[in-house]
Amino acid sequence: MLDHVYGELALPGDVAGWRAVMRAVALRKRAMMLKHPWMVRTPVLTLTPHQLAVPEQVLAALDGLGMDEDTKMAVFRTVTAYVDGAVAAEIDLSRLMRDRGWSDTHETRVGLAPQMTWLMNTGRYPAYQGYLRAATRKDDPRWEFETGLDCVLDGIAARMGI
Repeated sequence: MLDHVYGELALPGDVAGWRAVMRAVALRKRAMMLKHPWMVRTPVLTLTPHQLAVPEQVLAALDGLGMDEDTKMAVFRTVTAYVDGAVAAEIDLSRLMRDRGWSDTHETRVGLAPQMTWLMNTGRYPAYQGYLRAATRKDDPRWEFETGLDCVLDGIAARMGI
């Protein structure tokens, strides 16, 4: 089943360049995991032909950029860790909403309001309180994911000078 689902990650032939390949893989993996949330709980080292094709594509895209093999794998694993963690949090929120019977983010905020109010009233979280008051994209998980992904890719580019 895992191998079949990973087959959905096949990249179109027109994706070129390390950053475009990594971004495409990350976006497709997010979509795949959101479609199949059970994947969050699969062991990391389950190896299948389609699953192994993912690092193959990324490692090939990193060829010729002056990185040794260990660094290329570290770059791949860094992006993979970001994707897995961000999507797991997104899926966990969806599960919480479903388990509590909340149909949207407004109902979720209302449901969490008593605990959040208590926490904010402690005065211990002024930066988080500023986020709560000023953030305008709290309900845009795709924007949040892509912005975080771009930060990771920007960091890789800066670190590697590529």
